[in-house]
Amino acid sequence: MHVVVVGCGRVGTELSSLLEKSGHTVAIIDKNPRAFRRLPSGFAGRTIVGLGFDRDDLAEAGIEGAGAVAAVTSGDNTNILTARIARENFGIERVVARIYDPRRAVIYQRLGIPTVATVSWTTDQVLRRLLPSSEQPHDWVDPSGNVCLLEFNLPSAWAGKKLAGLNEPGRFWITAVSRLGEAQIVSPTVIGQEGDVLLFVSAVDAVDDLRRHLDQGPEH
Repeated sequence: MHVVVVGCGRVGTELSSLLEKSGHTVAIIDKNPRAFRRLPSGFAGRTIVGLGFDRDDLAEAGIEGAGAVAAVTSGDNTNILTARIARENFGIERVVARIYDPRRAVIYQRLGIPTVATVSWTTDQVLRRLLPSSEQPHDWVDPSGNVCLLEFNLPSAWAGKKLAGLNEPGRFWITAVSRLGEAQIVSPTVIGQEGDVLLFVSAVDAVDDLRRHLDQGPEH
């Protein structure tokens, strides 16, 4: 697959290198020609000095034959404009924009533009390491704000019990468990073990009930 990357900062450089190592062809656009010095010496992709929202620059990068576009500059406006042009003018389905303002990220997600909110992600990761599980943020929330993913350490009360007992249809459901560094999809017969890490999909308005269910144990 041919991928157009807009922005040759640290993220764009690493992304382009990983894509190329995975067998994809890459063209990277940046307005600063010195930015390309970050690329590894063996980088075989195209480098274009220009703007990600300029149609001629995108054409030079081969967007008409691209399977995906990543806009990862340091500017929210540039990234969103690039993503919209790629999607709306060139019909690229796989488009992602890096966004620093999480409030704007939610808006653009609802418009159908996948975003990565850098500040929001970093903040969540820090909180996850600071707070007890009862206060941790959601791992992921869908753009409508109705469904989320959550990760919990298995409470000791559930060790030796069937994890299917944690489910409440239509409200929350355990989907996977990580055990000794290996993840698996949960079947109805999986028994909890000390040290398990559980992944749930839940309605946002049912999260507090899920936490209580975990804390109270299977007797309740």
